[in-house]
Formats: sequence, C-alpha cells, structure tokens
Amino acid sequence: MKSATHKVLHPVAGRPMLLHLLASVAELKPQRQVVVVGSGREQVEAAVAGTGAVIAVQEKQLGTGHAVAQAHDALAGFAGDILILYGDVPLVRPETMRAMIDRLNMGDEPRAVVLGFRPQDAAAYGRIITDGQGAIEKMVEYKDADATERAVTLCNSGLMAVRSTDLFVLLDQIGNHNAAGEYYLPDIVMLPGAQSAVIEAESWEVAGVNSRAELAGVEADWQDRRRMEAMRDGVTLVAPETVFFAHDTVLGRDVLVEPNVVFGPGVTVADNVTIRAFSHLEGAAIDAGAEIGPYARLRPGAKIGPKAKVGNFVEVKKAELGEGAKINHLSYIGDAVIGAGANIGAGTITCNYDGFFKYRTEIGAGAFIGSNSALVAPVKIGDGAIVAAGSVVTREVEADALCLVRPAQDGKPGWAKRFRARMQARKAAK
Repeated sequence: MKSATHKVLHPVAGRPMLLHLLASVAELKPQRQVVVVGSGREQVEAAVAGTGAVIAVQEKQLGTGHAVAQAHDALAGFAGDILILYGDVPLVRPETMRAMIDRLNMGDEPRAVVLGFRPQDAAAYGRIITDGQGAIEKMVEYKDADATERAVTLCNSGLMAVRSTDLFVLLDQIGNHNAAGEYYLPDIVMLPGAQSAVIEAESWEVAGVNSRAELAGVEADWQDRRRMEAMRDGVTLVAPETVFFAHDTVLGRDVLVEPNVVFGPGVTVADNVTIRAFSHLEGAAIDAGAEIGPYARLRPGAKIGPKAKVGNFVEVKKAELGEGAKINHLSYIGDAVIGAGANIGAGTITCNYDGFFKYRTEIGAGAFIGSNSALVAPVKIGDGAIVAAGSVVTREVEADALCLVRPAQDGKPGWAKRFRARMQARKAAK
C-alpha cells in the first residue's frame, strides 16, 4: 500500500477493513477472536480494542499456515469450530461464514471446508480441483500448478473452516517444499486421510486488497451494492453513481438524495427527507420532512428537527435545530440550540470558539436573526426576539425584544464625486 497505515486498517465505506470483518464475525457470537499480525502490531491492537479480539504475533512471515499456527496459545482449551479469515478480505458476509460452519458439521464431517469462488479473471489465484460433487481432490497454488490445473476456474479464497481438534494437528504435518519455501495453509487439505469440501461465494465477497487500486475497486463494489439496497428500501437516488454511503448510513423511506452527496460515518436520516446536491453529512441525525442543501455541510453532533431547513453553503456542527427552523444561506451554526420555527438570516455566525474553549448559543423558538449577524457565545436569544441585520450580539436578548447593535449611519453628500475627481487628477499627473 506504500503507507504508514497498516494495510488492514485502510478504510472501506469509512470503516477499516479489519473492523468490517470483525463486525461480521460478531454476528456469529464467537467464543474467541484472534487477530494474527506481523509488523504494525501497535496499530492493529489499538484498532481492535473493545472488539473482544486478542492479538497473536507472527514474528517471521513464513506463510499462511505458519501465521495460523501463531494462534495456538490464544485458542488453548477451545473446543469448537474455527473460521480462518483474512483482514484484507473485508466483505465476507456472516451468512457465508455460517454456511462454512454448517458444511463442516454435515454428516460426512469433512476435514476442512474451503471457500471457493469463480472470478472473471482467475489470474494467479490458487486452484481447487473437485470431484464435481463439492469434495476436494486437489488444491494447488498457481505458481505450482501445471497448465491443466491453471485452466480450472474454481479458485481458492484462502478462507477456511476447521475443527479445533484438527487444526493444529494438521498444521504440524505440513512442510514448506514449494516454490516460495513457505508453509501453505491449503496444504492441510491435501494431507492423507479424510476428505475436505468446498462451498462457493460470489467474487466480490472474497475480493482481497493488496494495493490502492484494489482498495478503490472494493470500495466501488461496496458502494454499488449499498446504492441498490437503498433504492430497494424506498430511497430515490437521482444519480446513484454519484452518491457515497458510509458503512453505517441509515436512511428512511421516501428519502430523496440528489447528485453528488457524501455520507460520512454516523448519519441517520428519517422518512421524507430531501438531501440536495453537493451536500456532505457526517455524524448527523435528520428528522422527518427536513431539507438539507444544496451545498450544505452537517458535521458531527448536528441534529436537524422535523421539517427544518439547512440551505446552501450552511455548516452545522454540534447544534440542534427545532421543528421548522430555517438556516437558508451562507451561515455557520456551531454548539447551538435553535428553537422551533426560528429563522436564521444569511451570513449569521455563532462565534463559539475563543481559541481555547467552545461556548454555547441558545436561540429561542420563533426568533429571527437578521443577516450578517455575529452571535458571540455564550449568549442567549429569547423566544420571538429579533436581532437586526449586521448586529454583533454579546449579551442576552430578552424574549420578544429587538436587539440592534449597529453604529449610526453617517452621510457626506457629494463626497464620492469629489473623491473620484481627485483620484483622476492624481492619475493624470503621473
């Protein structure tokens, strides 16, 4: 990846790849989760904190079989089924994981269950040779395969299910007599004894990431599926290919999303909301019937009430808008509470930060804030109050009061004409 960030921590849909995988694993309610890592242990350990996973370290990278063997101590005393997954293969569904375990526990009790797939371009994937009924006759890495074996389209994803009573016994029996001199996990399938089985998944589900280009490809596939899901669930996407979701975006029914909208993590949208073009939302909750944008930015902590309006070139951060409140143009509202029906004029700014601390602004229900006003927090504007355009408000404004903070207008008749004549004469003299 040519990055200071560990490969498995690069994000897809706003979430690190490894955390995508662990979230899917969590749906199976596993008794133990072990993450095997080589370099970059500190980054991975910090990322998985709170997931229930423990870290096992592979000091020397001697192949996939060697990597799995490093989980031995962490799985001591565990009696059950083991799923072997890959942190750079983030989109495996819980249903697929469950299917692997179910196949492992069928009556014929295969030694292992391998997850296969059929890509459009088999490239350098390892191949799986079967008897036509799902039993594996041979698994071979591409670089060790002959021409006939390379012609097979069923490929090995590397994902596997094995019983705990078998796994480490089998790993002890494999060698590294191959082109790479590594201990291959798939070699446990070909050890003498019981038969192993394969089940198949869609190619997108087992797509791995080894470069920025492959990361972009996985992101694109994920976004395409999420867009289709949104439209199936009653969301209108005017130009689906221009809308980008996060892993946890929640959308209600009859939501309209115009082109070029980006959802960052933590956004919840209720029914009948309109999100207009070129808006960016992150960490925000939008109630029913609200309208956002165009060109709006909602930052974390924004709570937009029912039928409220956040218009063009408006930024809202850690602020709550009451029902029907309006901020139509060119404003910044941060660390604030806006009452129901309040109207915030163009160019209004809540001055919430003094360089050291953040302060709160309260605007009452039905209040009217005139254009180009600066509200210097902490400050409170009462219900129904009016703040005149161009005011800089530093003290509380009582309910239903008029606040006018503006110097008296002065006029000098003819001054502009005299000024122009003077400047033109000076220019001519040069």
